[in-house]
Amino acid sequence: MLTRWGIRLGSSLAGIAAGLLLASILLSDLSLGLTALVEATLIFFGVHFVVQVIALRTLVRQPSVALAGLLALASTVVALMIVNGIVSGMKIHGIETYIGAALIVWVAMASADILAGRKLRELRHEAN
Repeated sequence: MLTRWGIRLGSSLAGIAAGLLLASILLSDLSLGLTALVEATLIFFGVHFVVQVIALRTLVRQPSVALAGLLALASTVVALMIVNGIVSGMKIHGIETYIGAALIVWVAMASADILAGRKLRELRHEAN
């Protein structure tokens, strides 16, 4: 059980960091230093989790896959806005940059989650 939580936590943090780094490389209106990347990753993880839980608990009783994905994307935008306001070494300019960064981070987080799921299935298979 602890291994499962560790893999999920590690993949989430790695996905967020990779997404933020990739967004800073691909988007000219997003700047992010190395220290800011670490800070932004940790703060983003907490903020995104809280925003997503609040959205899922208050807005939706039984979310569909499409609605859950849309809420995840929206919570990514909100988390980016909050993190941009908190982390001094991170600057995002313009709504287009927020949307582009949210898409990049969201895809990176989803990819990391898929990889974590595969790793967990491999571990379960090995245990059996």
